[in-house]
Amino acid sequence: MFKKILAAEDIDNIKLGVSSILKQLKIPEVVHVEYCDEAFLEFKMAIQDNAPFDLLITDLSFKESYRKERLISGEHLFKALKDVDPTIKVIVYTMEDHPQRFDSLWKSGLLDGYVCKDRRGLENLKEAIEQVAKGEKYISQHLADNVKQKNLVELNNYDIELLSLLADGATQDEIQHYFKSKNMKPFSRSSIEKRLRELRTEFGAKTTIHLIRLLADLRLI
Repeated sequence: MFKKILAAEDIDNIKLGVSSILKQLKIPEVVHVEYCDEAFLEFKMAIQDNAPFDLLITDLSFKESYRKERLISGEHLFKALKDVDPTIKVIVYTMEDHPQRFDSLWKSGLLDGYVCKDRRGLENLKEAIEQVAKGEKYISQHLADNVKQKNLVELNNYDIELLSLLADGATQDEIQHYFKSKNMKPFSRSSIEKRLRELRTEFGAKTTIHLIRLLADLRLI
């Protein structure tokens, strides 16, 4: 079992729930923080003291701080920690249960567990900690089922470039000329329009603007 855990959570009642689970598991040392920059500071201090954390439990979204934060999300946090110490285990504990968002994060290879904050959230979190401590991976069952049932869209470099240009206000004509100059195929106007139709259908978006907002909310662009 883990000896030292860093828990990043900014909602008090959820923090209490996480704390109770860690007490049940008899974790010797737990540090709770509310902000990602604070978590990173605790992490660096622990390494300097030659007493590193074994596990990070983090949400993905955090309320805005009055301070200027360098790391503003759980994703930024665990990536920063992994850059310094690739051996630290990471469990995400979050309300974000969109299959596409999960799939994108899971495929990064940086996560050991992904637990949804639902009615069985704390129970699942306990199971996740126990499994990850054994060197296994853990995903909330309903999320794993949803991913299996859906044909998730793979956003390739072409898609991301297309959608990012649209988000920046480029017209389809401008995108066509840009793709042609970079030899990014297909670059015909009809091909661009076709791909946008496919993406709108896959994500259930009514318009291209709606599509951009959905993907931005999911942090896919």
